[in-house]
Amino acid sequence: MAWLSLIAAGLFETAGVMTINRLNEQRNAQSLLLLLGAFGASFILLAYSMASIPMSTAYAIWTGIGASGGALAGMWLYGESKDWRRVLFILMILGAAVGLKLVE
Repeated sequence: MAWLSLIAAGLFETAGVMTINRLNEQRNAQSLLLLLGAFGASFILLAYSMASIPMSTAYAIWTGIGASGGALAGMWLYGESKDWRRVLFILMILGAAVGLKLVE
């Protein structure tokens, strides 16, 4: 269950990054509440998962999912570059996260 909450925390981190972009485009209360809700859920789920998963592993995986998710969202939703090198480095981040799980 801790691993599922950690993955969910990373996905909420990605949603939080996406709502930063939304808040920059639409400065309203709804955008701000979405931002606070996404990051709040992310931190709560991260804290829950850290009760069972070592802090260093949990934080690295959380940031890896958030960084990769943000980059992928930028490519798919906001027209950012889809250069093969960017994709390669995102895959390296995700591979490192899987590696941390394997050596735990």
